[in-house]
Amino acid sequence: MRFLLDAEQRAFAGSLHAMLSAAGTPAVIRDWSRGDPARGRALWSRIAEAGVFGLAVPEDHGGLGRHPVELALAFVELGRHAVPGPLVETVAAAVLVQDLPSAERFLPGLVAGTDLATVATPLGRALRTAPAPAEPAPDTGPPLIALARDPDPDPARLRLAADTDPARLRLRLAPGTDPAAPHLALDADAATLRLVLTADGLRLATAAAGPPRRSLDPARRLTPLTPDGELLTPDPPRERALTWARLAIAAQALGVGLALLDRTVAHVRRRTQFGVPIGSFQAVKHRLADARTALEFARPLVLGAAVSPRPADVAAAKLTACEAAYTAARAALQLHGAIGYTAEYDLSLWLTKARALRTAWGTPEECREAVLDDALKGHDAPRRPAGPVDEAGP
Repeated sequence: MRFLLDAEQRAFAGSLHAMLSAAGTPAVIRDWSRGDPARGRALWSRIAEAGVFGLAVPEDHGGLGRHPVELALAFVELGRHAVPGPLVETVAAAVLVQDLPSAERFLPGLVAGTDLATVATPLGRALRTAPAPAEPAPDTGPPLIALARDPDPDPARLRLAADTDPARLRLRLAPGTDPAAPHLALDADAATLRLVLTADGLRLATAAAGPPRRSLDPARRLTPLTPDGELLTPDPPRERALTWARLAIAAQALGVGLALLDRTVAHVRRRTQFGVPIGSFQAVKHRLADARTALEFARPLVLGAAVSPRPADVAAAKLTACEAAYTAARAALQLHGAIGYTAEYDLSLWLTKARALRTAWGTPEECREAVLDDALKGHDAPRRPAGPVDEAGP
């Protein structure tokens, strides 16, 4: 399927690209990683002035109406320039609160960029439906390993148990989650609106429950939250928020992958070996061609999911775009050689983001499960034709 953007959409994406190119985002990212958000907040305000956060908010709440295609185009550029901050979380927060009677408390600040929002989420299916109470693992012997799994997989902590029966030694995932485990939220130390999705609904968190934790991506600061504030609603639109968040992640990952490919192509043209650019070597060409092919296959999936934002289509787009970005990251790291491993080199800002986005708002396995569940259901609802997306949203 071929998607053609109209002149207005191309101009919107081009204006964002020009603005972000002039913003010097590598320096902004490094400041943000050190806990200095001043330049990041200034850039955030300019992004809001361009209308990005209003693209997920209906007009009667001060937004521009729900426009997932334009939102996807914006997030491609935000990913291309590796803009830091809880961008996806702010979109998800806007979706979560816009149907509340108290929506006017939150939405004007989010649309205008004066407020930053973050959302601490449970894992997997609990994002789509209210999580069930934690269940104990089957009694197959004492667990040798039992660690809580965090809402953001970046810390890579899993709840594991080992069977002690000598006839069937195996290591397995234990069901349930630790109710005492903290809710980790992206950039909660910088956010002014902190939301937590819990078993009883959507709650405010009044303050961070501890200092930020290290993430694979230094610009993704993970902060524990305690859902100690007001219960906003017992029935938040979990699946709709997840769908918009995954669409934004997919577009952001596509932009990250395109930036990595562009930087790597420029590098192999400059870097010489045996008197010729290394880009002339067939093995190098093949790695770049594989990355380009993966990204070009991902692009129509992202745009198609934006045109008809069904949860399964968006999950497929996120899976494909994030895997394509990860492929581009691996190729970039190899073809840059030793300098690619250097944190001081700007390439690292995109490399780490590609890996972190791969598991944000749903791991590859969870996205595959969403696609497979939809296929097995034999979804019979007619798909919307390509064209303007109605105000009902996903």
